[in-house]
Amino acid sequence: MSRFRSETSKQLDRETKSSIVQESRVHETDSGSIEVQVSLLTRRIAELSEHFKVHRHDHAGRRGLLTLVGQRRRLLQYLSREDVERYRALVSRLGLRK
Repeated sequence: MSRFRSETSKQLDRETKSSIVQESRVHETDSGSIEVQVSLLTRRIAELSEHFKVHRHDHAGRRGLLTLVGQRRRLLQYLSREDVERYRALVSRLGLRK
């Protein structure tokens, strides 16, 4: 994995982010629905998890990871309260629960 993969390591690169938005959107101009937000957070969480396999002592970064996990959990809780079918479809598509 290249150290200079994108402009900042905290954010996804533009192509990755746009492809995730394309896959997750609910309608043609959707860029901020819960499905899109959770998909983007899931990708960032996965990338940070890979980072921590190599950098075990990055405690400040781990705190950021826990913040992202909490944010995703709150969004999923909201979606499960509001629309259970959309919640189940999203969870199964992303493979979050077993």
